[in-house]
This record gives sequence, structure tokens and C-alpha cells, in this order.
Amino acid sequence: MLLFAMKKARHFISINDLTASETKKIFNLALRVKKNPQKYSQVLKDKTLAMIFEKPSLRTRVSFEAGMTQLGGHAIYLGPNDIQMGVRETPGDIARNLERMVDIIMARVFEHQKLTDLSKDAKIPVINGLSDLEHPCQAMADILTVLEKKKKLNGLKIAFVGDCKNNVARSLALICAKLKINFVCASPKGYELKMGNETRDPKEAVKNADVVVTDTWVSMGDEKEKGKRLKVFPPYQVNLELIKLAKKNAIFMHCLPAYRGHEVTNEVIDGPQSVVFDEAENRLHVQKAIMLFLTK
Repeated sequence: MLLFAMKKARHFISINDLTASETKKIFNLALRVKKNPQKYSQVLKDKTLAMIFEKPSLRTRVSFEAGMTQLGGHAIYLGPNDIQMGVRETPGDIARNLERMVDIIMARVFEHQKLTDLSKDAKIPVINGLSDLEHPCQAMADILTVLEKKKKLNGLKIAFVGDCKNNVARSLALICAKLKINFVCASPKGYELKMGNETRDPKEAVKNADVVVTDTWVSMGDEKEKGKRLKVFPPYQVNLELIKLAKKNAIFMHCLPAYRGHEVTNEVIDGPQSVVFDEAENRLHVQKAIMLFLTK
């Protein structure tokens, strides 16, 4: 079992925890793992991943649990009632317990501060599976998908349309800045990212884009605003009329789950430009690479 180590661990809480060089290294590793998974099937043998979930998820749970299994390790699911982080125990105390029993912590939380507190003194890697501030694993999977489809990153234009105030848009903006990808965000007033190239006009954002991205208009935690949001966001729906303004070979991405008929139409998400399920699969591959990178 785990021998308690005193060295300080590397964490992946934010896109900014990696340099551009390290980000590219993880992409290259993810592609190698994806191409030859058997080669890496015992790399994390006898290692254990603790998965803390305050918020439910299909892709986050399955991709991390399957990924750890495929690397030869084991994953433990800890749901909202198992820990009650910040109620029964502080994030710091939880980290100090888990670091003596497991090798990696992944946490999907409401408040980003809990991830910061988990990682502050943890002597094992802590990975952000989602917080209200960032969704870095999703951004890594998104850009890995772009790299696979476009064979390059530098100079591409990615247009995000919809709720630019959310965690996915923020992490995408950060990774695009790091890798010299042009990132444009189109949102209604009050839902701006406030991190650079933004517009109110979705047509302006999507024009000549290589990649068009959207996300749900009503994220978990925003349910009280559902009525208001469903009135404000319809002009930002990704439909055939909008996506025709992008390059002919543009791809469409969505982190899922998708609320068809709201942020995207069936014709787009099921159309030839959509790569949403390749994107979802790449959560598995890039997270395997992230775990390998952090435990090297």
C-alpha cells in the first residue's frame, strides 16, 4: 500500500498549474495512451484514486474510474453523503486523512475554494474534476480533440457562444491564451467572461471560426435563474444558420449534457461537423495522461 511521502505534490486545480510545454507534453502522452492502451495497463498498479463528488456527473465519474482501472489502479467513489466536506470535516483534514490511504484525489465540487483547501497541504496530487471557477479537465479534452481533428493549434480560432461566465469558458480561455489559440466569446449582457476578446454578437464571434463551442444555459446551481436564462439566451443558440458562418470545415463541440433545442439544435449536434462524442471520449484519455503526469 501507499508509503507516506513527505515531498510536495503537483496538483491540477487550474489550467494555470501547467506551463504551455507541460500542457503539450500531456497531450502527446494522451495520444500515445489512446493509441496503445495496453502498454500503459499496469503503470498505476496498486495505486488508488479517491473520487470526491459533491455534484453528480456521467462523464467525470466514468472517465476517471475507467481510466484508473485501465492504468492498473483502483478508484473509490465518495458521494455527497459519504464525506459532507466542510460540514463533518474541513477539506484540509479530509486531505490529511486521504493522503495516508490513497495516491490521488479527484474532487468535483461547488466552490473552488474547497479544492484550494484540499490541495493546500496535501502530499498527494489533487485534480479538479469541476468547480464553479474552472473545469480544466474538460478544457484539456476539448483542445486534445481540436488537435486530433485539425492537426495543429497555433493560430486557430475558437468561438464560444452562450454563457461565457461559466467554468468551461474560463478554462478554455486560459488554455487558448497559453497555446496561442484565438479565443472569442459571445454572450448576452451580464454573462461576460471578462477575460479578453468578447462580443455581444454571436455571428461576429462565429465568423470564420475553426471551432464552435457552446454549453448549457442553465448549469447545476443556476436552476433558480432558469426562467430568466431561457428568455435571454435564445439568440445565442448554435443552429445551422449560425454555424454556416464558421469555416466550412469547422467542428462543433459541447461538453455535455446537451439540452437539445436550447443551446444547440439536433441538426448541429447530430450533424457532420459535430465531434461531441469524440470530445467526451477524450476525457478518458487526457485524464489518464494527467494522472500519469502528476504521479511520475
